[in-house]
Amino acid sequence: MNKTLENRFYYLDNFVTVVDSVRARYRHLLSLEEQAFVDGFGDLPQASAALLVRMVMRKGELFRFSKLRYDEIGCAASAAAPLIAAGWVEPRPLLDIGQLFRVLTKVEIAAAFPQLRQVARKSEQLDFLRQAEGGAAGVRSLEEWWPGAADSLLQLCEPVAALCDRLRLMFFGNLYQDWSEFVLSELGIFKYEQVDLSPAAQGFGSRQDIDDYLHLHACRERFLGGEELHAVVTDISAQPYPNPWLEERRGKLLFQVAQHYERNGELAPALRLYAGSSRPGARLRAIRVLERCGQPEAAFALAQQAEQQAESEAEQQQLLRVMPRLRRALGHPRLTPSAAVGIAQHEIALPQPAPGISVEQALSGHLACADAPARYVENALINSLFGLLFWDAVFTPVPGAFFHPFQSGPADLHSPDFRLRRAPQFEAGFALLRSGGYRQAILHNFRIKENTQSPFVFWGAIDAPLLAMALDCLPPRHLQLCFERILQDIKSNRSGLPDLIQFWPAEQRYRMIEVKGPGDRLQDNQIRWLDYFARHDIPVAVYYVQWTGESA
Repeated sequence: MNKTLENRFYYLDNFVTVVDSVRARYRHLLSLEEQAFVDGFGDLPQASAALLVRMVMRKGELFRFSKLRYDEIGCAASAAAPLIAAGWVEPRPLLDIGQLFRVLTKVEIAAAFPQLRQVARKSEQLDFLRQAEGGAAGVRSLEEWWPGAADSLLQLCEPVAALCDRLRLMFFGNLYQDWSEFVLSELGIFKYEQVDLSPAAQGFGSRQDIDDYLHLHACRERFLGGEELHAVVTDISAQPYPNPWLEERRGKLLFQVAQHYERNGELAPALRLYAGSSRPGARLRAIRVLERCGQPEAAFALAQQAEQQAESEAEQQQLLRVMPRLRRALGHPRLTPSAAVGIAQHEIALPQPAPGISVEQALSGHLACADAPARYVENALINSLFGLLFWDAVFTPVPGAFFHPFQSGPADLHSPDFRLRRAPQFEAGFALLRSGGYRQAILHNFRIKENTQSPFVFWGAIDAPLLAMALDCLPPRHLQLCFERILQDIKSNRSGLPDLIQFWPAEQRYRMIEVKGPGDRLQDNQIRWLDYFARHDIPVAVYYVQWTGESA
């Protein structure tokens, strides 16, 4: 049996792992009160520590004793006593009406307030009682609200709940991962690369970084919760953070709020936020908002600036569509477009496939033969070859990249300086492409890293025969060109690769094939890859498929 299933206190052990890790790596970033908590937690009786962790891992801060029943803990009242003595749990919390309704069932509400028995819905009961009580309701204990209550409450004190979120952030480096990561790993569902987590590679450099993250997270939760936008924006720092990782998060949040303003037709605040966001794409959105505001001169000036120093291929591609429109609006002469790069295109009619057979599978079956197998790989093959060759580079423990043992990739994967911070490791991989040692390195990592989580390797879509054919047929120069482009913009260029690859092993050659079914068209990121392949003489073709009739 799995050790997680055998150990009834597995969740407590996981929490202790987090506490011990934070105490060892970040003690200097904890306040005296926080240090007292991480030191004192280990002195609790096991049942008390387990009860606290159960409460931390559940939703909300109010808990009924009748719901705190765990065989391994035993009597909840006895387990809670040391927590109450430490001031971490409140035994008779004061509740407002809203909190009271959240902890009571509809039947219990009717028992506590007989006047509400004829009110159908719980929400209507709450509205009725608020109106009846007016401003005199205040806060009371459960026993004062309902003298006949057969249950009592515990409340996890807010400073303890906030500190546990802080500990989780310091351990995981984010707040979207939770305690289930331990279980998934121990059950063997996920396997992670073991990265050096020495102090030199720690994720947080200062307490301010942690405070800023928590503040941004709170602003984001308020935004997603529908709070008035101006109030949220006012609380977001107007100045860029010196920490690039946090600045990226600030830029993303400002961009999302600006999009919301734009969708609502509030163009002035949208434009202001786009101008203050460092997120890729913000400048292009600002250009379009200026157009909508009737300011083509300003839009044209900003677009010219972007042309001089485009932030990405995606922006360059969009500018090719925006600039002709702006030139027309301002009466500027039309520029002669540059000649398009030629890409082989084919139209083909195939029998309607059986249900469940995709257009890619249908074309693959039509084109493949014994001497020229075809595989449906889409983004999996090139990304996996990249990830296997540069495994050590991707998992280099530079500061701010790895926080805990459950990361599928570095936290700074999409940062502009991702490659620069690992320059020696990436250069070593490219040197293997030049020397011929890349094949051995890729196959070695395929064997020893099997099913280990990676942001690039698609374990379920690659196998040994596919890798062998790819390494036989794809020249190292073509691999280098593909890998260089991925590193130019990892977020954008990990996708958009052609659907199929066909090999001619006897001739050690191949071609990539983008497949479009009836009514489908090329997406922007696909167009950019196709253009790149054509410019560098990498064999690629686009097949437009039509159906000849229904399947039998």
